[in-house]
Amino acid sequence: LPWLLCVLQAAAGILCYVGAYVFITYDDYDHFFEDVYTLIPAVIIIAVGTLLFIIGLIGCCATIRESRCGLATFVIILLLVFITEVVVVVLGYIYRAKVEDEVDHSIQKVYNGYNGTNPDAASRAIDYVQRQLRCCGIHNYSDWENTVWFKQTKNNSVPLSCCKASLSNCTGSLTRPMDLYSEGCEALVVKKLQEIMMYVIWAALAFAAIQLLGMLCACIVLCRRSRDPAYELLITGGTYA
Repeated sequence: LPWLLCVLQAAAGILCYVGAYVFITYDDYDHFFEDVYTLIPAVIIIAVGTLLFIIGLIGCCATIRESRCGLATFVIILLLVFITEVVVVVLGYIYRAKVEDEVDHSIQKVYNGYNGTNPDAASRAIDYVQRQLRCCGIHNYSDWENTVWFKQTKNNSVPLSCCKASLSNCTGSLTRPMDLYSEGCEALVVKKLQEIMMYVIWAALAFAAIQLLGMLCACIVLCRRSRDPAYELLITGGTYA
């Protein structure tokens, strides 16, 4: 059992890391995704990670003191956390399916709000995504022609974030489309967000399996101690010599 408690402590740290990673990454894409409830699985997984630290301490104390009550509490809490992680997996799949609709609903508004001369948070988000994902426009670079920013600038150019990273003399001009990323951002943003949600789902599944093993080991220890002659004599009112 002690080795399993060490595994649970390590699992707690990894779960908290996964949850924090989801929060940080979603912060870069939050303008493309209006449904804040999508972060619920990440919140739950961080809470579960924190709880696993406490569970590990309870398990350690129960093992050292050979407390049946402590071990029983350990098993019950593990069971509750296991159920919580099943909920995380279900929510993860639900929100993963909603990602495409959410991005499709919001991305046009984000691009229409772009202001390259005085970049606000939404404009910085677009430039970040286009550089990071190596994309341009919603479906391709021609989508920029329908934006307010493009019509106001009247220079027949797209933002410099559309320029291929390998080029140093790119001006974003549509007269040189070969200098621009050809793939649109919508599909890549959807793919990225779905990948992030899959990290949460796989982490929850992996540690749910570890917790099942923990519950099994704790139950075996409880059963062995309940059959210990010392416990039997105490229960029947006998004496142990």
